[in-house]
Amino acid sequence: MYFEIVGDVVRVSEIARGRGIREVRRLRRLYGGGRWRKMKGVATVRLGDGTMLRAEVHWYEAHGLGRFEVKLKRFLG
Repeated sequence: MYFEIVGDVVRVSEIARGRGIREVRRLRRLYGGGRWRKMKGVATVRLGDGTMLRAEVHWYEAHGLGRFEVKLKRFLG
């Protein structure tokens, strides 16, 4: 599903870090080493059809590398 984050991500929190992330080996191989963290937050997203909704999003990030593999987890009321 195509989507775009519109504005800021709020209520950001860490889900896991380092070896606690199941995919950490793959992330290091694809994007490089670093302090990997799995994060979650709430953002307004624009879907492919133009609809704008609030949603919980999850992503991986590493210091100095940025945010990767943003996923929509659920839509909020």
